[in-house]
Amino acid sequence: MSAKEIAAQAASIASSTPEPVKKLATNKILWLFAIGQLGWSTLSGIISNWLVYFYMPGESLLAKGHTLFITQTAVFLGFVTVIGGVTALGRVFDAFTDPWIASKSDRCKHRLGRRIPFLRFAAIPFGIITVLVFCAPVEGVSVLNNIWLLVFVLLFYLSMTCYCTPYNALIPELGRTQNLRINVSTYISITYFVGTAFAYAIPTVAGFLEPSLGSVGSFRVTIAILAIIAVICMLVPAFGINEKMYADTTPSATPTFASLKKTFKNKHFQTFVCSDVLYWIALTMFQTGLPFYITELMGLDASWTTLLFIAMTGMSFLCYPIVNVLAKRLGKKKMVSFAFIFFACVFAITTMVGTMGIPGVAWGFIVAVLAAIPMAILGVLPQAVVADIAEADAITTGEARQGMFYATRTFAFKLGQSISMLAFTSIALIGTGGFGYRLTAVVAAVFCLAGGLVFLRYREKDVFAILGEKETVAEERAAEKAAEAQAVGAGAVVSAEIGSELADALDIADDQADTVVINELLH
Repeated sequence: MSAKEIAAQAASIASSTPEPVKKLATNKILWLFAIGQLGWSTLSGIISNWLVYFYMPGESLLAKGHTLFITQTAVFLGFVTVIGGVTALGRVFDAFTDPWIASKSDRCKHRLGRRIPFLRFAAIPFGIITVLVFCAPVEGVSVLNNIWLLVFVLLFYLSMTCYCTPYNALIPELGRTQNLRINVSTYISITYFVGTAFAYAIPTVAGFLEPSLGSVGSFRVTIAILAIIAVICMLVPAFGINEKMYADTTPSATPTFASLKKTFKNKHFQTFVCSDVLYWIALTMFQTGLPFYITELMGLDASWTTLLFIAMTGMSFLCYPIVNVLAKRLGKKKMVSFAFIFFACVFAITTMVGTMGIPGVAWGFIVAVLAAIPMAILGVLPQAVVADIAEADAITTGEARQGMFYATRTFAFKLGQSISMLAFTSIALIGTGGFGYRLTAVVAAVFCLAGGLVFLRYREKDVFAILGEKETVAEERAAEKAAEAQAVGAGAVVSAEIGSELADALDIADDQADTVVINELLH
């Protein structure tokens, strides 16, 4: 028998061998995955929390010698500012690239899987572009700076999509059971808050560098340091997880727009997305306004932003185990609905900071402690809800399109962020004495309450019913696999004989090399 005939016979045996059952991800794998979230949330937090602060500085920052780089007045329709228009356009651009990248990922046929190749490709450009966003080339207000900001903000969102969309698609693929989905959502929520805390630490770190580098230089150097740390974190899951060992890497055959259409037709997802848009309008307005609430309304130094965020994050961490347990007992719907309403109340309280004779520090801790509760819930459970819906859809349709579900969810929250950024930069200009900032908190409260009312329509029991059927089917498949394993047992003997003949045919002396060749043929 010739070497080619032996190889063909070996390939035939390999193709007839059932595909091995994928392993369930261990906690170690889930934590390696979560470290990637720490990286991208740091970069995202830098843009979300400090882009407006850097390019549209308040009086307290200007007093420190901060430079104006872009046009500050409204330039379109009488109320759209440069920074507002750029951030809104960036989010819209990002939202429309999400389905495209998601489809590319779902249909990817790379040897490493459908998601990991994107994570490896996007991480380093993502970090570099984040730094360049803050490196306007001209000192002082300039049209060139306006253009620079627009170009690099668009590139920032494109690189973020290339990393985050495939990354998020791994959530249901690594979390293949209810407990794993809640656990992975908890872990990435922890690292998300740590990453966001890193981003909030910029004024504190920059404060140490300011005497030698100035206001602008200290900001830029701090952002560069954080970007390096973020890139390293993003590369951890890219090189530390074997996707094919844990996830279904079968490429989807559905084209981009057809897959997007199928996703939007899912009635459970429709309800979730609608509430999610409203939530992200509210949350983005609150996050963007937080530095201004602290410096302009509470009368505190910008460094207090870091301290108060750490307090809020610490409280959220304490709530995570409780959220994890209660979600498994009560269900996600009740928990998320409660969080929406509670968060709306926190936003309403924020409108009163700096009044009633209460010290600014006290107001800061009141808001931080109260906000920690809904942030813990909404930081963990929405991702798990999407995972439930995507998994249920895969069961009913027979096609795994997790990437598109997360891309569509990302489309929704980025749409909400776009609306919010545009609205914030316009509303903040209304009135004097901080009236515009207080008004942004009112608007955030209204949108958050509306999001909670919409989410009450989510039919969680119907989704759980579909997922419950899958567990029964999984048990039947496990029994079938066991029976097939016995039938395939004889094939291992045949494979060994073929491997021996192949070694002779190729005249390979080294036994280890024989094994490698045979394995390549069989797999």
